[in-house]
Amino acid sequence: MQIQQLNNTDDVKKNLKALGVDSGGISILASKTKYYRILIKDLAVGGANILKQDALSVGADLAVPRGTVIAATPKVDCILIATKRELQKLAKKELSQPFGLKEVAAFLQKIVAQQDKKPTRIMGVLNANDDSFYAQSRFSAKGALAKIEQMIEDGADIIDIGGVSSRPNAPVVSVEEELSRVEEIYALIEKEKLYQKALFSCDSYEPLVIQKALDSGFGMVNDITGLQNDLVAQLCYGYSASVVIMHMQNTPQTMQNNPHYNDVIADIYQFLAQQIEKAKSFGIADIIVDVGIGFGKTLENNLHLIKHLEHFRNLECEILVGVSRKSMIDMISPSEVSQRLAGTLALHLEAIRNGASIVRVHDVYEHKQALQVHEALQAI
Repeated sequence: MQIQQLNNTDDVKKNLKALGVDSGGISILASKTKYYRILIKDLAVGGANILKQDALSVGADLAVPRGTVIAATPKVDCILIATKRELQKLAKKELSQPFGLKEVAAFLQKIVAQQDKKPTRIMGVLNANDDSFYAQSRFSAKGALAKIEQMIEDGADIIDIGGVSSRPNAPVVSVEEELSRVEEIYALIEKEKLYQKALFSCDSYEPLVIQKALDSGFGMVNDITGLQNDLVAQLCYGYSASVVIMHMQNTPQTMQNNPHYNDVIADIYQFLAQQIEKAKSFGIADIIVDVGIGFGKTLENNLHLIKHLEHFRNLECEILVGVSRKSMIDMISPSEVSQRLAGTLALHLEAIRNGASIVRVHDVYEHKQALQVHEALQAI
């Protein structure tokens, strides 16, 4: 006899199939192997006591503060610990309960209904300006064509092109200046029909620039203001373009002036949920969300967001993360921008593990290789 401890990240369905378990049994057993931990804040104490009993009845558990059973405080924070199968059962029970438990049930149903994450895509960055924080991402029209073709050859699925730097304290640029920086590159993309080789993304929130990009064959709009402008929403719908809704606190000029959140996860989730509803109201079908790493966040905020990205999957949209060579890496391991590739790869792979399916990068080849190795490990 031999006994081996299996890795918790192994594909459990694959393991069970190899054993010869029947298909029905595979689904049932697989649903018991992953535990979810769900933080519920400010739950009415009566609801907490009901949820505790119901959780125990289905095999799950609810961690509550001392004094909950005697209602020592009117509201409590608690943590639900359950498998997917237990969440399914519990959600049905709570739909008929008072004290806010119907809302809890609705959220549990969202978790249960989550689809498998889409295959990871690499978004390569090309900046048509002279003040982007990473000099090697800056290109004029003359060098842009070769760079775009190289990124596609290296494995980029999406090319994100912007004419204005959004780094902290970046100078404000007029719409006319922004358009003058990118229009030659747009013309080259249209002339060479490069949009047939990759998806092109317009990194802008200015309607005139976005319309020019969409007319040139672009299929995505990467809006760092989170779709604040109705005209941008109208353009995305009119051209059937995908939209990236990003969260940013304040503006690039002020976003790092003492950023503050009541709860960084809850605050950003609420903003993105609101903007998703706005996008849907305009008829936009393909919506991607970006929590905005580095855009009005502290180092702790950034790390917390990457660690808890799975929560944002409940928004039922793809998640984009862009940490490429950002200053948060320097805060952890002092380094120049040119020295931050290793830190970038570590953060992006963690983001992918936690739910991201698009990574915005300066180094396409290196990310493609890292992803291939990562996927090979998951396939074993």
